[in-house]
Amino acid sequence: MVDRLAGGVRGGAAGPDEVRDALRVHGYLADDGLATVIFLALALERPLLLEGEAGVGKTEVAKVLARWQGGELLRVQCYEGIDVTQAVYEWDYARQLLHLRAAEARASGSGGPVPAEVEDELYSERFLVRRPLLAAIAAPADRPPPVLLVDEIDRADDEFEAFLLEVLSDYSVTVPELGTFTARVPPIVVITSNRTRDVHDALKRRCLYHWVEHPTFEREVEIVTLRAEGVAPALARQVAAVVERVRQLGLYKPPGVAETIDWAQAVAALGRSSLDEATVVRTLGAAVKYREDAERVREAGVAELTRAAIERAG
Repeated sequence: MVDRLAGGVRGGAAGPDEVRDALRVHGYLADDGLATVIFLALALERPLLLEGEAGVGKTEVAKVLARWQGGELLRVQCYEGIDVTQAVYEWDYARQLLHLRAAEARASGSGGPVPAEVEDELYSERFLVRRPLLAAIAAPADRPPPVLLVDEIDRADDEFEAFLLEVLSDYSVTVPELGTFTARVPPIVVITSNRTRDVHDALKRRCLYHWVEHPTFEREVEIVTLRAEGVAPALARQVAAVVERVRQLGLYKPPGVAETIDWAQAVAALGRSSLDEATVVRTLGAAVKYREDAERVREAGVAELTRAAIERAG
């Protein structure tokens, strides 16, 4: 461990500053706290649990890490009822059946029984479908480690969360018909949660943890400028300023960074280089996705919001 930390971590980063710079090159602006916890997750080869409101950029962290590290992005999208066949592995029953029928046809033509080894072949790796968890564990050691994204773990059942904890404890998965697969090189693991329910303490203890906040005004301006092509800097500042004020209205679903980028691009697509009340009203659906939230924005006074935002943008 000491040698690895002294020589840098995967991707060649020697510290949080290098991680932050590398993420920026790949289109992600991380603050000091997030850059530090990503560095530590890479250096210590620990899973990273990111919590925060929807739209703050948690999932994007995994995507950017995959681009930076050069590993495959393997995504488990959690939902209520997810089980082993969706997340770990399953058997290709259609191909198994075709294989068995072909063997039976050969045996019938020769007048003999189906060879016993055909049954054994049905449960070989030839017919194993590797879902993301197994693919991450069984990845070749001579390639960059894959990035395993377990997205929205809070939507999964307790049973799946417990199974995930077991897998991450030693980075191994058992397939009863074949044996145990153990990672030669641990994958980079990013787990996200929107905190619709609390993640169990046992899983949190296994991970490094970071709460991802909405960015500050200036950082959000940087993000929009970086990610929204064709958006003038002045417009980026105005849209970010409006979003900042809208988030203070206590909405059911405050707009995230992705909505800020979409809103800026929507206004630019209308040929506008600055905001006004009419443009805000016409394009509000790019940022606010619930009728009740849109009504609350209108009740707060679109004209006043726009005027205050333009003043804030300078």
